[in-house]
Order: sequence, then C-alpha cells, then structure tokens
Amino acid sequence: MDETHNNRTSLAKGAKDIAKEAKRQAAKNFSQAVDRASDEYTTHRSYNRFQNEDEEEDNYDSYPPRDGLFADNADSAANDEDGASSDATEGHDVEDEIYEGEYQGVPAYNDGKPRDGQVALGQPVCDSLKSRKELENERQADEEELAQQYELIMQECGHGRFQWQLFFVLGLALMSDGVEVFVVGFVLPSAETDMCVPNSGAGWLGSIVYLGMMFGAFFWGGLSDKVGRKQCLLISMSVNGFFAFLSSFVQGYSMFLLCRMVSGFGIGGAVPIVFSYFAEVLAREKRGEHLSWLCMFWMIGGIYASAMAWAIIPHYGWSFSMGSAYQFHSWRVFVVVCALPCVSAVVALTFMPESPRFYLEMGKHDEAWMVLKHIHDTNMRARGEPERVFTVNRIKIPKQLDELVEMRNESANPVLKVLLKIKAELRGIWLTFMRCFNYPVKDNTIKLAVVWFTLSFGYYGLSVWFPDVIKHLQADEYASRVKVHNNERIEDFTFNFTLENQIHRNSVFLNDRFIGMKFKAVTFIDSSFLNCYFEDVSSVGSFFKNCTFVDDFFYNTDIDDAKLTNSRVVNSSFHHNKTGCQMTFEDDYSAYWVYFVNFLGTLAVLPGNIVSALLMDKIGRLSMLGGSMVLSGISCFFLWFGTSESMMIFMLCLYNGLSISAWNSLDVVTAELYPTDRRGTGFGFCNAMCKLAAVLGNLIFGSLVGITKAIPILLASAVLVGGGLVGLRLPDTRANVLM
Repeated sequence: MDETHNNRTSLAKGAKDIAKEAKRQAAKNFSQAVDRASDEYTTHRSYNRFQNEDEEEDNYDSYPPRDGLFADNADSAANDEDGASSDATEGHDVEDEIYEGEYQGVPAYNDGKPRDGQVALGQPVCDSLKSRKELENERQADEEELAQQYELIMQECGHGRFQWQLFFVLGLALMSDGVEVFVVGFVLPSAETDMCVPNSGAGWLGSIVYLGMMFGAFFWGGLSDKVGRKQCLLISMSVNGFFAFLSSFVQGYSMFLLCRMVSGFGIGGAVPIVFSYFAEVLAREKRGEHLSWLCMFWMIGGIYASAMAWAIIPHYGWSFSMGSAYQFHSWRVFVVVCALPCVSAVVALTFMPESPRFYLEMGKHDEAWMVLKHIHDTNMRARGEPERVFTVNRIKIPKQLDELVEMRNESANPVLKVLLKIKAELRGIWLTFMRCFNYPVKDNTIKLAVVWFTLSFGYYGLSVWFPDVIKHLQADEYASRVKVHNNERIEDFTFNFTLENQIHRNSVFLNDRFIGMKFKAVTFIDSSFLNCYFEDVSSVGSFFKNCTFVDDFFYNTDIDDAKLTNSRVVNSSFHHNKTGCQMTFEDDYSAYWVYFVNFLGTLAVLPGNIVSALLMDKIGRLSMLGGSMVLSGISCFFLWFGTSESMMIFMLCLYNGLSISAWNSLDVVTAELYPTDRRGTGFGFCNAMCKLAAVLGNLIFGSLVGITKAIPILLASAVLVGGGLVGLRLPDTRANVLM
C-alpha cells in the first residue's frame, strides 16, 4: 500500500511540474506576441531570420491568446518559475540562442502588413481606406528617410574596387555611344558613294541615326525605371551591337539605313541608364568627381572611332567582293571594328549586379541587402580588411503603391499576351514620364530640357559645320589648281595613267586608247570621242557634258548614263560594265586629313574633362555648367577670323575644350535632380531632346555651309549663352542625397 501511495504521489508531483512549465511557456509566448505587436505598431518593421521555428511557437505567434485566457495563471507562473523544473523539463534553455558567428540569413523586410493568419495589432488605419494623395505623401516621407539612410549605407560600404569595376564596365557602354555618333560622320561619304546614293538621298544617314537615338533614349530610360538598370542596359546594348554588326553586310542603302536606325535606337539607352546606374552606387562626396571621370569614356569612344577610321577606311585594299553583286569595302570593316566596344560592354555587364537603390525603390529588400553586402565585402577585401562586418540589417522601404493591372486569361494567345505586355509597359513609361511634370520636379524638367536642347543644338550644329567648312576650304583650294585645256586635238595616243583635276573643253580625241587608267575630278565639255577604245577605266567625280561618242568601244568601265550628261552616243558599244559606284582612296590625302581633324577635335576635350572632374565638387555643378556654355558661346565669335584650314582647326579644338565641362556638369545635375523612380525616365527625356536638337542642328547648319558665316555664328552663340543662363537657374545639387 505504501509503495502504491508513493507512486501516486510521484505521479501527481510530475503532473504538477508539467502544468507549471506549460503555464510558464504560455506566459512567455504571450509576452513575446505583445512585444511583437508593439514593435509593429511603433516601427512598422519586422526582420525575421531564414530559419524554421518550432511548430508550437508558430502556432502561438500566429494566434495571440484571447482576453483573460492566461490572466489568472500569469502571476503564479512567474512566482513558480525558479522552482518549477522537473525531470521532464530540466536542462532546457529558456529560449533558443543565436550565438555570435552563426549565419543568421538575410534580414527580411515586412512593410507592416500582417502575414497569413496574423493580426496587425495597433495599425490605426488600413491602406485601403486612405486616399491616393495620402499614400503618395507617405511614400514621399519614406523616400526622404531612405535617401538619408542610403547615403549612410554607401559611406559604410566605402568607395573601392566595386565602384572601379562598374566604372570601367559602364565606361565601355558610354564609349559605344561616342563611337556611334562618330561612325555616322565617318561612314557617310563612303557608304553613299559605295551604294550610289543620289544627291536627293544623301544626308539621311546622319539624321536617321539621331532619330533612332532620340526614341531609344526615351524608351530605354523609361523602361529602366520599371525593370531595372542592368537589364535594360544589357538589352539595349545587345540591340545596338547586333544591328551595327548586321549593317556592315547589307548591300542596299534602305536596309543600311534601317539597320543603323535600329542600332541608334539601341545605343540611345546608354547615356540615361549609365549615369543613373553609376550615380546610385556612389556616396555624395564622390558622385560629382567620378561621374565626371566617367564622361571621359565618351571622348575615348570618339578617339577610338577617329583612329580606326584613319587606319581602315582609306585602305581600299581591305576589301573583297563576291561577283559584282556583293561588295565588302574597307568602310564596312570599320563598322565591324566599331561594334567591338559594345560587345565588350555586354559581356562585362553580365557579371555586374543590379542597382541596389533600384531594388529598394521596388520594395525588394533582400535583393538590395545582398547587393549592398557584396559591395561592402568587395571593397573591404580590396582594402585588406576582410574581417569587417556589414552592420546594416534594417533598410527603409518606400510604401509600394498598387497599380491597376489588366487581367487576362492565362490560356490566351501568346502573341496577344506579348502585345498586352508591351502595351502595359508603354503605358507605365508614359505615366512615369507625366510624373516628371508634377510638383516639385516640373520646373526642373522644363529647365533641363531647355539646357539639353540648346547645348546639343550648338554643339552638334557646329560639329557638322566645322568639318564641312574645312572641306569647303579644301575644295576651293583644290579647284584653284584645276588645269583647263581648250580646243585640243589628240590622235593615236594611249592614256594609261591618271587624269586628275582637269577640264577639257571643245576637245577632239581621235583613235585614242584609254587603258587601265582613272579619271579623277575630270570634266569633258563639248568634246568628241571618235573611234576610241576604253578598257578597265574607273572614274571618280568625272563627267562628260554635251559630248559626242562615235564608233567607240567600252569594256569593263564604269562610264554609264549617270556620267553622260546630255551626251550623244552613235554606233558605240558597252561590254561588261562595272556595277556599283567605284571608290578609291589612292593618292587621296583629304580622307586622312578629315579623320585627323576629328581626332584632334576629340582629343582637345581631354583638358576640359580633367578640369571638370577635379573642380566639379569644389566650384559647383551650376557654376561650371553656366560658365562653360557662356564661354563656348563667346568663343563662336572668333570664327569670323577662320579664313584658313589651320585657323578653323584651332577654333574647333577651342570650342570642344570649352564645351565639354558643360556636358559633364549637365550629366551630373540631371542624374541628381530626379528621384530614383523617375531618374531613368527624366534623363531619357532630356537626352531625347538632345538628339532632336542634333537632327535640327545638322539640317540647319549643314544648309548654311559655303553661304554665310554670320547666321551660324550668331545662332550658335545665342542658343549657348541663353541655355547657360537658364542652367544657372537650376537648383544646386552638390549637397543633395539621391532621392
């Protein structure tokens, strides 16, 4: 009996201990639930580790106790806590510990919305009950808080290896933009000659490429605010590289124009995305200087294009043909070589992460945290401090505003899905663009558009005008050395050498032979060719006006109806005529001269790049922007004294050196004035205005070459000075953090 009584006593004691332990655990879980709800109410944040919790704790966390459920047990549980252990509970920790050095996962962000099965205690007003204006105000407040916090995070990450790696990768993309601009001018004469473009179609190449870049800047810049900087830059650069490479093989001029237009559409996204991308991984004290250094790659692209054109295009021997239908001349080799920076940029960009600032703007806390940690660890390892720990675990996320999404059937036509997706993206880009004209960025958008337009109009207009004026001076000097032959008579003579820069008027050629020779800038006027033999004859800039051909034989020549102006052909035959337009650079030093002039003009911006990078944060963006544009406008007046080639080249170098500081300052100011959710769109719009001004500048200034100097000089000076004064009215962004 005693043994039975003892067993019952031990059993009752054990049950009592278990009950006390259950009460203690319930009180502890209740306290934790209250603390969590209080924290959600005060901070609207919840950071959880990527670890599985015990099923029992999850149940308690998900369903808070009802009123009074443990009220009568809380005090007794607290009083019995020290002595309430038994054999069944002895040895258990009060709570699971996370020891120092143990991997704790990525801090997860909770925007204050309750999880499934969880009650958001203490939340005064549901978002669904708030107006759109209230939600936008809350988001604005969140963005201001994030901007301050992000600046501190970038200071902790430091400036080092990661930024320099991204600097060179984005530099290749910006270099591709510079190459694309210069390729147009270098390829234009050769492509139009090779493809026999009439004068009515000449000049379209330059305009069509800038139009493609204009639409590309707006589209890719806006899309980068929706899908990300890296992804958009990868796609746009891939489009540019593919169609630039394809354009070197097409034979028709219309297809060549189409390929270059799509290529320009792709490269149009480079400038707005590159500067937005790089600005978002730089701390405030580094931003102005390093964005200015990045601008040097545009200059490097111009130097690369000039050097390659100088080395490749004049070498006519760098070509091959497949019959008479397919010609691959040296200028096509140049186009292929100019696509290499774009290909290199695409390959290098695949190894870089997305902008963490964009991730935070989209509410992707974990992805942003991982990228920031990668930046921090990369820089710390490069400094020899790999033990430094990334201490940031809470990053503010702006309130995510719901957008209307068009519902569609999952089983719908795939083509219809793609079209609806494109429509939705275009609508999103347009809505973001319209927000660029909302307060408080409306005035800044208008002023920036004016400055971009005026600076581009003056720069690209004079960039076209300078080389054309130099060519005009060269043509005048070349024409002054022309040899004129009047009333000559040549019989039984063999021409097997080049005739250059001559005019033959009222001449008679009788029983003459033209074999293996070239006509270069030779014009025959009112002349007669009687019983003559032409074999393997090439002509460049040569014409027969009001001439008569009687009993003549033509074999393997390029003399056709286009070169026989108002001429009469009697009893003459043409056999195996050369097809296509003939190109030759032999003994033509003007081609080398044009490329060399552009090389010098591009190299002249190097001092301006260095000065702007060193002084950007010292004297301010606006002072440099306005001062550079005003000085550039004043320098245009010295063009009155440009009466020789050497003087015009000097003026070209002076103008480029003064204007480059304005370009660098404008890039920095534009990247800093727009908030992150509109930075790509706003920058893309401004860059589109830049390309529109380039088209107008090409057309207006190009039409004035050889007519008058007064209008181009006064027009360029007026727009540059006016744009500089508008630029001084922009807000100073030197002390701004990125919104």
